[in-house]
Amino acid sequence: MNNGNPHPAIVLRAITKTYKTGALEVPVLHGIDCNVARGEYVAIMGPSGSGKSTLMNIIGCLDRPTSGTYVLDGEDVSNLNDNALAEIRLKKLGFVFQGFNLLARTDAQKNVALPLFYAGINGRERQRRAMAVLDEVGLRDRAHHKPNELSGGQQQRVAIARALINDPAVLLADEPTGNLDTKTSADIMALFDKLHDGGRTILMVTHDEAIARRARRIIRLLDGLIVADEPSSLTVP
Repeated sequence: MNNGNPHPAIVLRAITKTYKTGALEVPVLHGIDCNVARGEYVAIMGPSGSGKSTLMNIIGCLDRPTSGTYVLDGEDVSNLNDNALAEIRLKKLGFVFQGFNLLARTDAQKNVALPLFYAGINGRERQRRAMAVLDEVGLRDRAHHKPNELSGGQQQRVAIARALINDPAVLLADEPTGNLDTKTSADIMALFDKLHDGGRTILMVTHDEAIARRARRIIRLLDGLIVADEPSSLTVP
């Protein structure tokens, strides 16, 4: 979990983002300044059009800022080319999506191990590490089940295990309970609590106030600006 690294997990300085369509320029982010310390659990909230998805794409190295500086795990990634950004995503970030994004014809263990395949790790080591993270999310006994043989909650656990497989500096979750019922959502959020308690750095985008309050800090965006950055008021047992 990179506990020996002295750098903050995320440093954003004067981040702006403007999209261009022909002669039209659409500014979305207007100067974002933010630090996320290693081991923090942060929720990002905001209405549609507030810039939260754009900010998450920049933090996830899926897009570059128009201006400003982004330092991830001690490395300035603001102006890296596409290949370098892809390598950063593979090595330093874990992604959890609302739609799970699992390979339908591949069992849980192989889905989880996929990032290690792209990283050039040998088969035996991929298998060992995949089983270890499946155990961490409580699904070791479902390692050889395909997604259609798993419940929605179990599929999301597989997706979380896949996000953890490279021991990322930051775990990014985008509406991770959006496709789940209330009870299953609570189970998944309890898993995020456990991961945070174990030292993981988690950054989550959600529109759900109750989900956001499970984090320890809430950043609120409006019109491309941070309008609030405060500790969560909820104490989770």
